[in-house]
Amino acid sequence: MNNKVLAKLEFDKIKNILKEYAVSDITRERIDKLEPQKDLPLIRRLQKETSEGVALLKRGFRLPFEYIPDISSSLKRAKFGAVLSNRELLDVAQIMKTSRVIKKNWEEWKIEGYEILQNLVTSLHNFYSLEEKIFKAILNEEEIADNASPALASLRKEKKVLFSRIREKLESIISSPSFQKFLQEPIVTIRQGRYVIPVKQEFRTSVPGIIHDQSSSGATLYIEPLSVLELNNELRKIEIEEKKEEERILKELTKKIADNYDSIKNSYEVILELDFILAKANYSIEINGIEPMFNEKGYLNIKRGRHPLLILKGEVVPIDLFLGDKFHVLVITGPNTGGKTVTLKTVGLFSIMAQSGLHLPAEEGTEVAVFNEVFADIGDEQSIEQSLSTFSSHMKNIVEIIENADEKSLVLLDELGAGTDPAEGAALAMAILNYFYERGIRTIATTHYSELKTFAFSRDGMENASVEFDVETLSPTYKLTIGIPGKSNAFEIAKRLGLKHELLETAKEFLKKENLELEGLLKSLEGERKKFNEELKRLNELKENYYKKITYLEEAQKKLAEKEDKIIEKAREKAKSILEKAKEEAEDIIEELKKVEDLDDRQNKDRIIELARKRLRENLGELKDEKPLIKKSKKLLKDVNFKPGDRVFVEGLNQEGFIVEINEKEKEALVSIGIMKINLPLNTLSKIEEASTGVKDSISYSTISIEKAKNIESKIDLRGLTLDEAILKVEKYLDDARVAGLPSIMIIHGKGTGILRKGIQDLLKKRKDVKTFRPGNYNEGGIGVTVVEFN
Repeated sequence: MNNKVLAKLEFDKIKNILKEYAVSDITRERIDKLEPQKDLPLIRRLQKETSEGVALLKRGFRLPFEYIPDISSSLKRAKFGAVLSNRELLDVAQIMKTSRVIKKNWEEWKIEGYEILQNLVTSLHNFYSLEEKIFKAILNEEEIADNASPALASLRKEKKVLFSRIREKLESIISSPSFQKFLQEPIVTIRQGRYVIPVKQEFRTSVPGIIHDQSSSGATLYIEPLSVLELNNELRKIEIEEKKEEERILKELTKKIADNYDSIKNSYEVILELDFILAKANYSIEINGIEPMFNEKGYLNIKRGRHPLLILKGEVVPIDLFLGDKFHVLVITGPNTGGKTVTLKTVGLFSIMAQSGLHLPAEEGTEVAVFNEVFADIGDEQSIEQSLSTFSSHMKNIVEIIENADEKSLVLLDELGAGTDPAEGAALAMAILNYFYERGIRTIATTHYSELKTFAFSRDGMENASVEFDVETLSPTYKLTIGIPGKSNAFEIAKRLGLKHELLETAKEFLKKENLELEGLLKSLEGERKKFNEELKRLNELKENYYKKITYLEEAQKKLAEKEDKIIEKAREKAKSILEKAKEEAEDIIEELKKVEDLDDRQNKDRIIELARKRLRENLGELKDEKPLIKKSKKLLKDVNFKPGDRVFVEGLNQEGFIVEINEKEKEALVSIGIMKINLPLNTLSKIEEASTGVKDSISYSTISIEKAKNIESKIDLRGLTLDEAILKVEKYLDDARVAGLPSIMIIHGKGTGILRKGIQDLLKKRKDVKTFRPGNYNEGGIGVTVVEFN
């Protein structure tokens, strides 16, 4: 797109803000070159990667880099055989570390559902071995570590020993009383890489050795005594070897980088790409942006769009604007400083940002078209150098737009026809709008001319819009309304400011009759619009109150359900307590009956048995008299048409249940009662009209359990049965044992061929009420028995 238009719409300011979120200088350079794209699949991909970045940031995931060095030239130099410096090696190692940590964090977070980012992270490489070698070998820009190689460590150790010997000899010289008078200072220093002592000029012959330097005044000579000459030679030799070893280490590390050139370069590019995506994502979060929808039909539908630069400065009034469906030319009228120009810039900037892969500060559902070009004539273009007036400058731009715009373009014109004679300017403006209208070019124009309001009203493919102005406060509201042209408000403003009534009346007489009628019509429309807005506001308030009530009722329903759950839990606990009490009583009675067997006295036997029966009747009576924790409100209906799913009451069992299926021929129904399913005649059932609490009558359940417990044994013998017969028998036995509350039972199936055992155990695996099962112990029957424990 035209760079001049991008500058007018201040896209460069958007890019400057975006650059603040980038880490790398390379990414900032890329943002400088950012421009709108025209390929719809590419635009959608750019938008998707921004959305993925936003979602990732909102999850709290951060990529681990605060610094991304530029290693492009270093990689090239390594590839062509140059030896990298300490700094370059550390920078490459930093990229390796960043690549490794990103990949590691991604895997640890188990991030899924981010297609673009997932592909990027997957393509990163791990160079841990090489990365570790570099960081261990290179301490900083100047130093290589002693342990970078065994040879270097040995040389540096030898160097330290030699230095100590040289130091000792020189220290003995400068501390000797006989030498002190020859010295300028009793110190050891270095000149030309040799350890020397400072000797006074007049005593140069008194200290045999080699002169390496002298002071600027010539009063001091720096002499290497002959006694350390050989040691200094050895030290110098070791330093040369040390330097060679350091160069060898750098060369070796550089070669390893060259060997991994493609992988390192790829990882570096991925890191830069992630930096760019997250810069866009951070900016989106800053402006509360959304991913817009796109079309290639020239259709715009901006919902509560806010100018992105004004957002950061403070409060901004959002606009709703649509174009390109029922009309493709929009004429906006209204007072100065009312927001017309901001509206134009918002529309233009939205198109440019969206096609550049940036999110828009608007509401979900916002849709933009893909334009090949955006043309804009906005602002005062007067040029002193070219001796052009404001009108001439605008016309020069418009001529260029007319020559280049087509149906794939968006045209934005500010104060069309201004700067010249009003009559001629209005005529030119209508001709220009008509040109764009006939060619189907999406156009938005602002104007003060009343003639353009009428012109737009008379064309099916054109529409008026206005920015609102509050006459009471003499200030704009910046609200955009499509479908109603704006009033000039000149007479109202003049009246509010105190202009005499007779002058206003005279002005109205000078104004053409049709203009007065138009202003009157607009005033009437403005009044109707205000009424409509007030009514809409009232409806929205009612709607909001309605939603609040729904929310309140949902919360109340939730609390009621929670309360019901607590009551049900309490009922279960009560039922459990009753069962436990009944079990204890039964065990006591059984113990007493066992004692009877040892008595010889028939009278005493009868007496004890009668006492046991009495206790059992009393306990059963107590249980039957127990009031249920939850009182059920139900109306029982007889002789009705039953259907599956109906809740019914079984009088013979004093239980509630649900109809599973109906056999009309036999006049029977399969009824689910708790964990049991029973076929019962329809005439024994009553339909429950009102909803029950869903809690079983704990008293009835307890009574049935006790009756079951009196009759059921804790083991069943299946020996001699076929597998099918055994399955049917054991299923019923398991149900009865479960209802009776037995904690465990024993199934005797014998050893045989193992078919019966396997079939029974396959059945047990499918039952949810079976906690565990196992073969019998040695004293229980071994593998000929299966012991079952219930939940």
